[in-house]
Amino acid sequence: MRPRDGEVLHFSEDPTITTFVPHVAATAADPTARVWAVDAERAPSYWFPRQCPRAMAWVTDGTSASDAERILGLGSGRRVHAVEYRWLDRIREVRLFAYRLPADRFEPIGTPEPAAHISRHTVRPLGPPEPVGDLLALHEAAGIQLRVLPHLHDFWAAVITSTLGFSGIRLRNAAPPPRAG
Repeated sequence: MRPRDGEVLHFSEDPTITTFVPHVAATAADPTARVWAVDAERAPSYWFPRQCPRAMAWVTDGTSASDAERILGLGSGRRVHAVEYRWLDRIREVRLFAYRLPADRFEPIGTPEPAAHISRHTVRPLGPPEPVGDLLALHEAAGIQLRVLPHLHDFWAAVITSTLGFSGIRLRNAAPPPRAG
């Protein structure tokens, strides 16, 4: 489930959205009202229930072989998404939908690569929402390793200090780290 040429996607568990109106996200540091969407490269980061915490890492031009082996593992491809066991049933059961939106209404945000695309204007979908389908099968078909962990904290700490590209979404929803001792 990726956008076609001239499109960006918005993923939602709500199949009834007819218009996307700019709003300020509850966790936004910037008070600018926006509509958010993603391109083909970032779409897999949203193949999850909305509130699911996930830590993602991928190989970039600057990734060292040792970091790739240490974080991704041998024979694991170029990208890994990590989630917690407590979210696995929800990942299997969620009904997720993709809205196709006109890319010319959006601008990329983030550097050096765009992390997302934003519009400051109301946007109408190009058609009805499409069911995304089996999220585990999407990961497999895309060659993305899906790693299931008791908690994300140690993995995330290793990823953010590595030479891999990375993104963390909804990490505030992650289980607390285990107590030492």
